[in-house]
This record gives sequence, C-alpha cells and structure tokens, in this order.
Amino acid sequence: MDRLQFIIAIAVILFVAFGLGWLAHWLVARFSRVSSADLGEMEALARALHDAEETRDQAIAYLQSRETELTGQLSQTEAELRAAMDGLREARAENEELRSYIEQIDRPQP
Repeated sequence: MDRLQFIIAIAVILFVAFGLGWLAHWLVARFSRVSSADLGEMEALARALHDAEETRDQAIAYLQSRETELTGQLSQTEAELRAAMDGLREARAENEELRSYIEQIDRPQP
C-alpha cells in the first residue's frame, strides 16, 4: 500500500465515521424531540405547580399568624384563670374568717 492509497483509505474511514456520527445525532434528535403539545402540557404543569406553591406559602403564613394569635389568647386566658383562682382563694380565706367570727359570736359565754 503506497502513500496515496493510505490517504484515500483514511479519508474514506473519516467520511464514514462523520456520516455515522451525523446519522446518530439525527436519530437522537428525532426521538428526543419535544412536541408543542408536550411543551404546552409542561407549561401548564409548571403553572399549576407554581400556583400550588403559592397556595402552600399562603396557608403556612396564615397558620403561623393564627398560631401566634391563639398563643396570645391562651396566655391571656391563663393569666385570667390565675387571677380568678387567686380571688377565689382570698374569698375562701375571708369566708373561713367570717365563719369563725360568727361561731365565736354565737357561742354562749359561760
């Protein structure tokens, strides 16, 4: 094999390799092409996902504000309960004092 035949053989091999590469690229592009209907569906799904995320964020914000409000109400109710219990304790003590005072007055003196 002389030099000219070697160059021609290499050129043919490179051309065949180029052709096979181009054919493989064309096949991959053909089978992986996304149709416009699929693009529309993907856009609708993306929009629905975005809306769902916004709704979730709004729900989380509402729940946090509601939790804060209820925590404040609970604290206020607990404070009112403590005040009522203290008042009841004082009323019971006063009641016992009055009862013992009445019992002392009602006893006959010897």
